[in-house]
Amino acid sequence: MAAKEDRRASIKLTQVDDLFLTEDGRADAQREKVMDIPLAEISEFPSHPFKVNVDEAMLEMAESIKQYGVLVPGLVRPKSSGGYEMVAGHRRMKASELAGMETIPCIVRELDDDQATIIMVDSNLQRENISPSEKAFAYKMKLEAMNRQGQRTDLTSRQIVGKLESADIIGRDVGESGRQIQRYIRLTELTPSILEMVDDKQIAFNPAVELSYLAEKEQQTLFETMQSEDCTPSLAQAQRMKKLSQDGRLNVDVIFSILTEEKPNQKEKLTIKGERVDRFFPRDFTLRQKEDLIVQLLESWYRRRQRDQER
Repeated sequence: MAAKEDRRASIKLTQVDDLFLTEDGRADAQREKVMDIPLAEISEFPSHPFKVNVDEAMLEMAESIKQYGVLVPGLVRPKSSGGYEMVAGHRRMKASELAGMETIPCIVRELDDDQATIIMVDSNLQRENISPSEKAFAYKMKLEAMNRQGQRTDLTSRQIVGKLESADIIGRDVGESGRQIQRYIRLTELTPSILEMVDDKQIAFNPAVELSYLAEKEQQTLFETMQSEDCTPSLAQAQRMKKLSQDGRLNVDVIFSILTEEKPNQKEKLTIKGERVDRFFPRDFTLRQKEDLIVQLLESWYRRRQRDQER
């Protein structure tokens, strides 16, 4: 009897309304639609790696939304606890809020965590002026999502040709090598204070990658030394600190010693403008001849000075 009731429960009867739907009508019912969703019902994507700054561009977007509305709908997914989660459209959501709007047009789509992560990253990587830290955390999130999917691409509308690693696939989409993607992801190992210096272009990308191998305590010591001495490491210095850290020989004194070395590009150079000395040389003198003569005269002056001091 129980088995018979289970079979009955599994039978789905066609609704009366469905009997009168045409094929086009059924397709339209399945098609995604744009809905106006209250801003209060939309939360941000968890650990969203892209900054939503209220800058001049944001204020311009808000003014445009006041006049014309949101021209490109956002993409949200429903939350099991109620409401929606923004997948693509965080800047439009913020601009709508600044414009005094109560709703924003969105496409509602059922997505699992990995699908949503990949779409969120891909949609934001189209923006200009993305900071190194934003790329670093975005690439890391996408790489982890792809690895959980087992590199399935049917969920992202892309086709894999050959056996590509996840990092290579990400790199192919953004015009970078897989190795470069992995180097960006290394930046997520930097402490926030040093990573901020990378974003502010105080530390170059290549040295920053090397510094990411330092332990957290070593990075904190490095940051404090950079602040007190007002200097940053070159690539060669960062590589030496990485090696010393791996050998267990990096400490505050070593960091100070390395950072306070005179770098080749920091050595002062003596430059004499041509118009100041050209009148002392024949017109047919080359630059090398002028330099040689200046050095000879200085040597003669130096020897004479030495003799005068010995008297």
